[in-house]
Amino acid sequence: MSQATFTLDDLKRILLEGSGAPEGGGLDGDSLDTEFSDIGYDSLALLETASRIEREYGIELDESVMGEATTPRVFIDAVIGHLAVPAA
Repeated sequence: MSQATFTLDDLKRILLEGSGAPEGGGLDGDSLDTEFSDIGYDSLALLETASRIEREYGIELDESVMGEATTPRVFIDAVIGHLAVPAA
């Protein structure tokens, strides 16, 4: 089922479901512009997160999203951008 919004709370929930809490850090409002690697999430965690988002929200994220979305803010904006595109 496609939803119209995607928030930091959604990202946190899906990251935790897929890969758990990172060592020594976490995702909060203060870390929106912090690199995922600095928060403790690696590329595998982000791939799993993207896969879960695609299934849950019924969207397909471009491969470029994974390369360009290095912070939570950019990742959230990319998902919102895909949610805003009407299904063909």
